Amino acid sequence: MSVTLEDRPIETVRSEVIDQLIMNYSHGEISFEAFERRLDQAMELANHQDLVELTNDLSLAVDKAFVESKKQDLSPNYVAGEAEELDYMVNVFSGSTRGGVWKVAKETRYFSVFSGTDIDFTDAQFSQEVVRIKIFSLFSGDTIYVPENINVISKAFCIFGSIDNLAPSQTRSSLVNKNSANRPTIIIEGFAIFSGVSIKVKRSMKERFVGLADSLKNMFS
Repeated sequence: MSVTLEDRPIETVRSEVIDQLIMNYSHGEISFEAFERRLDQAMELANHQDLVELTNDLSLAVDKAFVESKKQDLSPNYVAGEAEELDYMVNVFSGSTRGGVWKVAKETRYFSVFSGTDIDFTDAQFSQEVVRIKIFSLFSGDTIYVPENINVISKAFCIFGSIDNLAPSQTRSSLVNKNSANRPTIIIEGFAIFSGVSIKVKRSMKERFVGLADSLKNMFS
């Protein structure tokens, strides 16, 4: 006997509906306008029946090839293995950016004085389930960009400063990966003194879904 729709986890239903929307758009079954409209609804609706009705008229079901493509494109860039113990970033009256494809050390320490430091984890390669960023920011403005499918914990202290953690909740992350075992966690520690540190997402989950759908559409065209 199957579980009734209302008793299924809402995020599981949401993830399945989004997968089917991407599948049908990428195969030309619905227009981009319809896909975007329904995707917005799927990410906001909180009722099981309303969610499944978004795909009632769509015939294509998700297949194994789609599941593999989604796993490669949307899952965290995580491969278990060894990593450097420490990585350093030092900026004094200057600014620097760490971004692109780079391997994350177990601990990153950055020292920013009258400067601006950007750390971009969007395409970074994780090999540890937990990594730490230890900051000392004085009269500076720093930004830490994170993917929407990892966990972020801020434990830093502020003295006439602020740390704005705009990273998504674990619920939004589950749209990509319902198994959190391989979703890395970034723990941010240290001090922000007369400084502002922003933790934000560079590319929203909707943008990632649309990017995946467009890449699949180009492949199938």
